[in-house]
This record gives sequence, structure tokens and C-alpha cells, in this order.
Amino acid sequence: MEVSPEFLLALMILAGIATFQFYKGRKLNLAIMQHYLRSIEDVVNPKDKEYIWVGGYVGFRAYYKVMENNIDKFEYTLTLLPRQSILYFPISKLINRHDKIYFVIHPYSKIKREAHLIQKGYYRIKPKIEDEEMLQKEIIEVNGKKYEALFEKRRDVELLREFLQGFSKLENVKHISMTPKTNVLYVFMKPELETIEDDTKHIVRFVNERLKESPFGS
Repeated sequence: MEVSPEFLLALMILAGIATFQFYKGRKLNLAIMQHYLRSIEDVVNPKDKEYIWVGGYVGFRAYYKVMENNIDKFEYTLTLLPRQSILYFPISKLINRHDKIYFVIHPYSKIKREAHLIQKGYYRIKPKIEDEEMLQKEIIEVNGKKYEALFEKRRDVELLREFLQGFSKLENVKHISMTPKTNVLYVFMKPELETIEDDTKHIVRFVNERLKESPFGS
């Protein structure tokens, strides 16, 4: 099979673009990770910390021991779009849509009941919720955005609604929940460089103040 000079030239150009995008995208993702890491850590001020890379240049997991006020442990996982891959980036953008951050906070106060707010229409496959059939369900609207509420008592939904309204951009928050079996506050959202510090402060403040005194806690 004869390969034309034009095909070889096109292949060389594509390889060059892919190489350039790899280094450019890798540098960008590393800078984004560093920004989130510093912004969150400065707010949480952990006494001990551990970081684990997730897939090279697409994120990491952070484990903080806070042991202060109402927060025992503060954990989060950051996953970024593969900006270093010119071929996979469009596919990932279609499937995953955006960068993601998952917060898991372990308070000292005891969470007694389960409650969830899930942005309606976000999940292609709804996440599995243990004992979901035992929870009440209702669609609520928060600042023009619809959320599916799953709860044991309605007053818990109002507390989560209040929590949701305190984020910089409500539409970025996809799922928040309180789970008594694991005793955690969970927040899944689309992070943004400009607002991550304020949103982290809001989460910490909620756990230290509202959660500690709320019907969720002891």
C-alpha cells in the first residue's frame, strides 16, 4: 500500500498538534489542581493531610484530619476533564460535561436522618441510594432550579434548601445529602476557580454552625 506525501504530512501535523496539546493541557490541569488544593486547604486548615493522584493529570483525592469545632475529617475528590488529550477531550466533554468535585465531611455531631437534594435531569443514570424506597419524594424548586428531594422528615429538606442557597452558583451543585449510616455530609458539584474558596467556607460554616445545632445533629 502506497502512502502519499500528503497523508504523511497530515499525520505529522496531527502528531505535532497532539504533542503541543499534551504539554499545554497537562500544564493547565496541574495549575488548576494546585489552585483548588491551595484554596481548599487554606480554608480547612487541616492538622494532617494526605493526597492521592487520580489518573495522572486528571485529579486527586485529599484526606484531611481537621479535629476542630464540629469537623473530624474533611475529604474531597477532584476530577478534571483531560485537557492534555486532543482526541479524548471532546469525548470526555460530551460524557462528563465538566470538572467535578466530591466533598465528604465527617462531623462530630450525629446525623440522625437521611435527606438528599438531587438536581433534576442532571444524572443520566440515577445514583443508587440505599433504602430509597423508605424515603419520601418530592420535586422542589430552589431559585428557579428543580431538585428532587428524598427525605424522612420535611424539615430536613428545608435545612438542605437553606444550605443549597448559600453556594456561589446554585446551579453548580448537583447533589447534596446527609447520611446517618456513614455520618457524612456529601456535596457533589461543578467547581469554579473563582468561587471555590467561598464555597468551601460555606460548607465549613454550615457544618460548624447549622449542622451542629440542627435537627440532624445531636
